[in-house]
Amino acid sequence: MSLLLATNNRGKLAEVRAMLADLPVEVLSWAAVLPSLPPVVEDGETLEDNALLKARAGAGAAVMLTLADDSGLEVDALGGRPGVRSARFAGEGATDVENNAALLAALDHVEGAERRARFRCVLVLVDPWSDAPPVVTSGACEGTIGRSASGSGGFGYDPIFEVAGLGRTMAELEDDEKNRVSHRSRALAAMRPVLRARIEDRLAEAARAFEGGA
Repeated sequence: MSLLLATNNRGKLAEVRAMLADLPVEVLSWAAVLPSLPPVVEDGETLEDNALLKARAGAGAAVMLTLADDSGLEVDALGGRPGVRSARFAGEGATDVENNAALLAALDHVEGAERRARFRCVLVLVDPWSDAPPVVTSGACEGTIGRSASGSGGFGYDPIFEVAGLGRTMAELEDDEKNRVSHRSRALAAMRPVLRARIEDRLAEAARAFEGGA
C-alpha cells in the first residue's frame, strides 16, 4: 500500500520511511505523486493548521491516504519563536545555514538555562475514503540552543540543538538514535496504531475485492 507524505523535504522523507520500515507501506513524496501541483501555501497560525492544509490538499488531489507534518523550534528566550515560522526565521527562502545563523545571533547575549528550547512536531493523517475526521498527533523533544553548529547529520536546526540528557546536538546523533528521541518519532509513535489499522483495513478490502473478482 502507498502512503503520501505531504512534503518534498528529503530529510523528513528519509526519517519517516525509516520509522515506518516495518509496516507494509510505501511512503511517497509530494513530488513523486503530485509533481505538477504547486506547493501548499503554509499560512496557518499554528503547526496543526499547516499540517492540516497539506494533508487535506494531498489527500484531495491524489485520493490517497495522506500524512503531513509541520514542525518548529520553540525557544523560550524568544517567547516561543521561531515556532511556525522556523523555516523562514531568516526570511522567505532562507537556507538552513542562514536560519541557524540568524537564531544564534538572536541569542548571542542569552546564557545558560535561558537558551532552553524544544522541537515540536504535529502530524495529521487524512483518509479520503473515510468520513472520519483527520487524526492529529504531536511530539516534542527538549533541549538547548548551543553556541555554534556541530555535527553533519540531519537538517534544519539540528546542528545547533543540543538534546537534553545526551550532551550532543541532533546533528551529531546516529540516524537510529535520532529516530528514537526526535519530536517527529514521538509524534509518529502516537500515530502508528491508527496508521497500522488504516493500512490493514485497506489491504483487507483489496484482498476481498481480489477474491470477489476471481
